[in-house]
Amino acid sequence: MSKIKAFFELGEVGRYFFRKKDPKNRPNFNLRAMHTINKISILIFIVALIVLVLRRFS
Repeated sequence: MSKIKAFFELGEVGRYFFRKKDPKNRPNFNLRAMHTINKISILIFIVALIVLVLRRFS
């Protein structure tokens, strides 16, 4: 059972998307913009990987 749980663990990428906001730390606009761009680029990369896998196996 622990192998299955470890397989579906979110890891670093999952923690980046689903972390709680720190109320003590108020990031400025530049930092928020950087994180937004990073999230968009990660999502585009994942979509591109899915497309490549689907093209390969279909």
